[in-house]
Parts: sequence; C-alpha cells; structure tokens
Amino acid sequence: MSKIDVQRNVGTEPPSPRPGMAHFLWQQLPYVVALVLAIAGVAYTNVSHQPLVGYWEFLALAICVVCVVTKWPETQGKEAQLRLIWTQALHWIAVLITMNIILISGVQQLLPTPATGLVLLTLLALGTFLAGVSLLSLQISFLGLAMGVAVPAISWLKQSVFFFLLGAVLLIGLGITFWLRQDSRPRIAPSDTNSQVEA
Repeated sequence: MSKIDVQRNVGTEPPSPRPGMAHFLWQQLPYVVALVLAIAGVAYTNVSHQPLVGYWEFLALAICVVCVVTKWPETQGKEAQLRLIWTQALHWIAVLITMNIILISGVQQLLPTPATGLVLLTLLALGTFLAGVSLLSLQISFLGLAMGVAVPAISWLKQSVFFFLLGAVLLIGLGITFWLRQDSRPRIAPSDTNSQVEA
C-alpha cells in the first residue's frame, strides 16, 4: 500500500465519538433530574395552591436511592455497604419526619400554601447537602446547594413575574412592529429593474 492510499484511508475515517463526554453527562443525569423535579414541585405548588405531600416524600426517597447507588461502587466490603445503607436510611428518615412535621395541619395553618413548597424544598436541599458532605460526594453536595439557591430564586421570580410579563409584551410589540415595517416596504419587481437597465 502506498503512502497516498494510507493518507486517503486516514482522511476518510469518521471522527471517533467522544465517549468520555457522553459518559460524564450520563453520570450527571440523576442529579439534573432530581433538581428539575424539585423545582417542578415548587412551581406546581405555587400554581395549584395545594401542597404535594406524597411528591416530596417520593423525591426524598429518590435522592436517598441516588446517594446509595452512586456511592455503592466505591464502597468495599459487606460491612461498609451495610453501613452506607443504614446511615443513608436514618438520614433520610429524619428528613422525611421533619417534612411531615411541616405538613401537620396545625403547622400548615401557620404557613401559606406557596410557602409550604419552599420550606419543603429548603428541607430537601439541606438534607441533600448534608448527605453529600457525609458521603464526600461533590455532585450530591452541589445538588443540595442548587436546590437551596433555587428557593430565593423562585420567590424572586414569583415577585417579579409582573415585570417579566411586561418585558415579554414589550419584546413581542417590538417584534411585531419590526415585522410590519419589513412588510410595508415597497418591493421592486425583477421586470422593473430590467426595464430600468435597458433604458
């Protein structure tokens, strides 16, 4: 085989996919899904004005499972694996009990319904962050921090939703004005340009 054939074969090989990036995104998927579900729960509570009791409990249990599953491959020995399971179980049982204390009807009367969703998200964020610290997991700690940051962000968005609506109306108005102005410009037909060139 000549050098030219080798160069042709090298040039025609398709670029190899980046398995490292796809694997990294696949590993981060459970954390992103948990964050999206938490924010969706608060948004639904704010819109429907009804606390989602079972939803928050399910989300806490799901994050508990994520904590155990992500640390399981790094845990060596049956004793260490059992310790991982029962410490995470106790941790998340404490979080669930605290959430249910907030949802007791006597406490519920003191909080407006939208605030209940934010309080539950705050408890979930604290539980997630502390689980990440105890497991020495940067991803789980970051998930807890992201949930915690989402609490003031959601309350700020709720307060400033009127300004966002005004901004959206302004942008739509400017877009329509620009579009109408483009349509109202006189257009020169191709036959008119040919007759002007001939003259």
